[in-house]
Amino acid sequence: MLTLLVGTSRPESRTRRVAEFYATLLDELGAPYQYLDLMDLPADLLTEALYHNAGRHDEFNRLIAPLDQSDKLVIFAPEYNCSIPGALKTFIDALPYPGGIRGKKAALVALSSGSQGGLLALSHLTDILFYLGTSVLPQRVRLPNISKAMSKEGEITDPLLRQVLREQAEALLAL
Repeated sequence: MLTLLVGTSRPESRTRRVAEFYATLLDELGAPYQYLDLMDLPADLLTEALYHNAGRHDEFNRLIAPLDQSDKLVIFAPEYNCSIPGALKTFIDALPYPGGIRGKKAALVALSSGSQGGLLALSHLTDILFYLGTSVLPQRVRLPNISKAMSKEGEITDPLLRQVLREQAEALLAL
């Protein structure tokens, strides 16, 4: 099983639409997947699920339980202020340690409205995942100028971006 982790809590995000597009690629490749969307984070995550409360928040524990059935993840991270969204970092910090995503294989997809396509977010996220013992696929995908590369229906319209996303999915499934 593969988990598609939507790395923002922003309602109706482009990040979710990119994850949904990626799911169509996985459907074509015959790969089972599930979503873990940070829109579903508990509202009291910051005050009730971190530090001395780690592992004790029932709602958060239910949200992350599907990770136990996944050995692979695709993390979709929009670039916020030259890094990943705070919701994604908080989610990662609230995961059990050690454990959580240790030993899993991860593919990373970053998106931004700018021309760098989330390069700084990818770098930061890669460092975090390495520290946690998560294997990161070398084919990290950057989606620059996402508003121009995506239709209103959520379809990636740029042929090169479609190709690199498919190649990344194939490489992850081959592991």
